[in-house]
Amino acid sequence: MSAPDDGAGLVVTGIGLVTPAGSGAAATWEGVCAGRGTAATDPELAGLPLEFSCRVPDFVPRTQVPGPRPWQHDRATQFALAAAHEAVTAAGLAPAAREDARIAVVLGSAAGGVGTYEDQFRKLTGNGPQAVSPLTLPAFLPNMAAGQVAIALGARGPVLHTATACASGASAVALAALLLSAGACDVAVAGGADAMVTPLCATAFARMGALSRRRDAPARASRPFDADRDGFVLGEGAGVLVLERAADAAARRAPVQAHLVGYGMSADAHHPVAPDPEAGGLRLATAEALRSAGATAADVGHVNAHGTSTPLNDRTETTALAQLFGTDGPSVTSSKGVLGHTMGAAGAIEAALTALTVKHQRVPPTANFHRPDPESPALDLVTEAPRTQTIPLALSNSLGFGGHTTVLAFRPDT
Repeated sequence: MSAPDDGAGLVVTGIGLVTPAGSGAAATWEGVCAGRGTAATDPELAGLPLEFSCRVPDFVPRTQVPGPRPWQHDRATQFALAAAHEAVTAAGLAPAAREDARIAVVLGSAAGGVGTYEDQFRKLTGNGPQAVSPLTLPAFLPNMAAGQVAIALGARGPVLHTATACASGASAVALAALLLSAGACDVAVAGGADAMVTPLCATAFARMGALSRRRDAPARASRPFDADRDGFVLGEGAGVLVLERAADAAARRAPVQAHLVGYGMSADAHHPVAPDPEAGGLRLATAEALRSAGATAADVGHVNAHGTSTPLNDRTETTALAQLFGTDGPSVTSSKGVLGHTMGAAGAIEAALTALTVKHQRVPPTANFHRPDPESPALDLVTEAPRTQTIPLALSNSLGFGGHTTVLAFRPDT
């Protein structure tokens, strides 16, 4: 295998997605390009402050999750296993259960197996200790998605979990790139998974005032950058990318979806949940991503924004984009209008979508955008329909509670 390389020598050879737009990269890409919101009334949230969400539709673990006894895993781990299987298959890699399999697995989540935790706690308080499953800990511990994917793949390289809130999936991709660049592995399976559409999580976000309250029109509730946005819609899913050094991928004639050419990570150091109004962390991470890509702001043709549909995030991100790129900036989109906020999976899902954007040179629209925010700088926001354009370099922004920020930079394979 080739020697350690810098970020410019890394390629994406496989993509796997499980999202509210459907299971599989093709279904998700089609869904985000259609630009229709997926939020709907959720019977499992009945009687709670908000009763709608963006769930993965028609997900059947026994047929979609590889390996025996998928019912033993938390829903988030089931998503991760399904997405990893698709990504590795697309990359043309077979599971390699051998001692020298230098495959890393880096997966992020905001909450791990929180659905299992809530369910088992209800059983404990309702029916006593004997009702609690002996599989509770391996199902809900946050690292177990990465561990189970490593078991499924026979991956014996570094196996790590990242927890940077809603930036977790993007942080996992950046960390995997660092491992590859350092020569610590030859292949990295990286991404994020979360299944936080649970009674406790939904109630907690609602109590914070973070969720949209549009009960009468759930599908139109998530509206990034729109003047009438009032919060995000809680979603779930997983995104997984297979990363390799370009020379290694070429040697085995692997398909190349995109080149991962830069990454930057920083912190706001400002507030536990509110973004820095000066967007200091985002500007630092963007500068580092461009530096590592050997690029300047003028090279950026597109930004896949974090774009949560909350008043504070969207205004702060718009301010940062205006400061970074000026009035004649790149096209911008947010997939959260379609998919809702998939939490720790969001950064990985959006990284995958950014890779597909540069591959197809086609930008999916921001769903539910009707009127620009008069208090924010203007953006070249893609709305209503996909836009075909030349994209030499694209960025994917991810931000999380705690001030975590990750920016990933992708180029097309030319």
